[in-house]
Amino acid sequence: MNYTNEMLEECGITSAQRVLSGKWSMLIILFLSEKTMRFNEIQRLFPDITHATLTKQLRALEKHGIVVRHVYSQIPPKVEYSLSDIGHKLKPVLDSIMAWSEEYKGFNVTE
Repeated sequence: MNYTNEMLEECGITSAQRVLSGKWSMLIILFLSEKTMRFNEIQRLFPDITHATLTKQLRALEKHGIVVRHVYSQIPPKVEYSLSDIGHKLKPVLDSIMAWSEEYKGFNVTE
């Protein structure tokens, strides 16, 4: 079967791929599924991520409605990140991906 661009855009996999496409997206979602976190808490979990990259990833997840950014009006400013209701629904999906990846590690993959 040949797919048109319109058909691919409406495909659920395409939507999921768009949301989860960032290098750190799935891990950010996984950690936020455990608790609400501040920016620096998240950054400490990823020693190789830059401030700019984490900001970009969080903004993208917020734009897609997966992450909620809560700004407290206080001095010094306080910002917390948590998962939205739809973001929490990704947890079982990530659990399935983790289970699959554990099984996949056992395969001897050759090119």
